[in-house]
Amino acid sequence: MNRGPTAAALGLAAATLAACTVGPNYRPPVIDSPPAYAEATSTARTAVSGADADLSAWWTQFDDPLLTGLIERALAGSPTLASAQSKVREARLQEIVAGASEYPKVSAAANAVRLAPPGDVQLPIPSPLNLYSVGFDASWEVDLFGGTRRSVEAAKADTQGSLWTLRDGEVQLAAEVANAYLTLREVQARIVIGEAELARQRGLFTIIAQRRQTGFVTSLDVNQQSTAVETAAAQLPQLEAQASAQIHALGVLIGQPPEALARELSAGPATIPPPPPNLPVGLPSQLLLRRPDIRAAERRLAAANAQIGVHTAELYPKVDLIGLASLASTSVGSLFSTNNFSSALLALGSETLFDAGRTRAQIGEAREERTQALLAWRNTVLGALRDVEDALARYRSEEERRGHLVQSVIAARSTLAIAEDQYRTGFITFINVLGAQDALLNAQDQLAQSDASVASDIVAVYKALGGGWSTAPPPARRDDDQ
Repeated sequence: MNRGPTAAALGLAAATLAACTVGPNYRPPVIDSPPAYAEATSTARTAVSGADADLSAWWTQFDDPLLTGLIERALAGSPTLASAQSKVREARLQEIVAGASEYPKVSAAANAVRLAPPGDVQLPIPSPLNLYSVGFDASWEVDLFGGTRRSVEAAKADTQGSLWTLRDGEVQLAAEVANAYLTLREVQARIVIGEAELARQRGLFTIIAQRRQTGFVTSLDVNQQSTAVETAAAQLPQLEAQASAQIHALGVLIGQPPEALARELSAGPATIPPPPPNLPVGLPSQLLLRRPDIRAAERRLAAANAQIGVHTAELYPKVDLIGLASLASTSVGSLFSTNNFSSALLALGSETLFDAGRTRAQIGEAREERTQALLAWRNTVLGALRDVEDALARYRSEEERRGHLVQSVIAARSTLAIAEDQYRTGFITFINVLGAQDALLNAQDQLAQSDASVASDIVAVYKALGGGWSTAPPPARRDDDQ
């Protein structure tokens, strides 16, 4: 029987109906953004501009090779990023699964049967009888109304969303490593200040003890200076513990044991990297394209929109095409002869007549999920704009505070020098020297903390701008992955 025209007609009908895709087509959301950042004003040391720049490796702007190396090692070895990379690969496999429904499913089977009746039974066929057969069948659910295409669309959006989530993880990790490193350098700088102050206090104690032996000062001066020495010494153990904690944190961030960086970071320079001379923040409109979390939220919205079409297609009829073909023979040699070939083509249609409102409820549920995704996207955008404004405001105010602290250190150092000279000549008591010492130590300590805060605020700006993600695809799964 010739079934060619029937198959052609069904294929043409399927192709015509496949052009119909139900559900809303996706349109990217829009939101009004300000023309510029309100807090983007230059400071005493850094020019803040609206120019756009490549922030993919913003940490190099600090000109600190050790910081750069730590961030690069973290991006390459972090277990958190490895998990996010696995999720991207998983999403790509789910995309293949969703797309497989667009194609026919073909299977094959082969059989060999030998019939050998008992000797006292006579059959009107050769005995024994060998029967060989090979069969093929193909089934295809025609995507008449685009349910499968919408499913593929959703899967692709989910894959892209997973990729942007990975890139957002890179942004978060780079900032976290930088903050831990800057905190370490801040604490180490404070330790240097504390050790220098302790050495100075001990030297002064020696001078006062000698003056006490000659009768120029009383035991009260000796006791007061001894208290100052012990107070200075008491500050160091706590700072050293804080430094160790930051070293441990950095070790874990790069995917190593906590103590892995102890020797490397303990021997490093106890200086805080200065801020870069330029801070190009770009425009708020560019933030929508740069921030990975905004891009991930937009992709989640696209996936939710496609799911409406997936459920809407359930309201319409379904058509399944089934093709059967077989070869059968009593001889292997003639099995593949055209005389032994038979085929059939079936078209089966079905439609749900009653499901107690389940499908329409699923459509309504999908629409609500799209609404929630849209609101989440808008909230992410507004939060990103706020992050930038807050980071710029903190940076500007801390730079101003630092300027005052610089002058405070200069004044405190001069005051202490005058107080020590006057004490040696007997014009003032030692209590005045102690007050000047405390003022200088406090001013130096606050300046060190402010230097670190300025650097951390710049890191916060880069993070808020969405800098630090790579355009490279996630690595493929290795054979030795567990």
